[in-house]
Amino acid sequence: MAERLQKIIAQAGVASRRAAEGLIRAGRVMVDGQVAVLGQQAERTQDIRVDGQPLGRAEQHVYFLLHKPVGYLSTAKDDRGRRTVLDLLPTVHERVYPVGRLDGDTSGLLLITNDGTLMNGLLHPHYEVQKTYVAQVTGQVTAAKLQKMATGLTLDDGPTAPAKVRLLGQAGGTTQVEVTIHEGRNRQVRRMFAAIGCDVRSLRRVRFAFLTLRGVPLGKYRPLSKQEVQRLYALAGLKQS
Repeated sequence: MAERLQKIIAQAGVASRRAAEGLIRAGRVMVDGQVAVLGQQAERTQDIRVDGQPLGRAEQHVYFLLHKPVGYLSTAKDDRGRRTVLDLLPTVHERVYPVGRLDGDTSGLLLITNDGTLMNGLLHPHYEVQKTYVAQVTGQVTAAKLQKMATGLTLDDGPTAPAKVRLLGQAGGTTQVEVTIHEGRNRQVRRMFAAIGCDVRSLRRVRFAFLTLRGVPLGKYRPLSKQEVQRLYALAGLKQS
């Protein structure tokens, strides 16, 4: 049965579906000796190659929860040789990639998988999958400012959706604030604090959907259970095959 080419590439574990679309646009994918075009469909039995390498059979899907430290990039590969989150999974041999991203100076919970279908579902704005962060900030933090974050701020790329904001405490000249959002814009939490006159000194993602970092030390990871994967599929509006 013919399927969209980017879906076949994603299920083979080469890249996410979105990244596969970029490979096709860049002319790096060939089907039966012809350069593929975006929107093209193909059969899995055809000769499909990415950068000249034949596409292997679909890999078994794997799912990991990583406790990312500061200083690692949320990407599968960096052309400047910087450390990536995959350096923290040396015994994982499948071609995996992170679900979304955490900035290099942000630590915390990051999902890693080769299941492009689940990844796209979890990142789709329609399903509003929640992510919770704990920020250490400097600057005056008032109830009025936190209420602005809770009701929505206007950033340079448009208004934010309402957030859940909770003051956790103050110590050593910094204030600790918990923020839960369902959007995934670039450096969004840091920019939200900047909009109310606060500077983020440290930022850590402590929850993704129902998943937490409990029992996972910094720099370590664990596989997701079958039940956790099923719950993620349900959150993303998907049926698991």
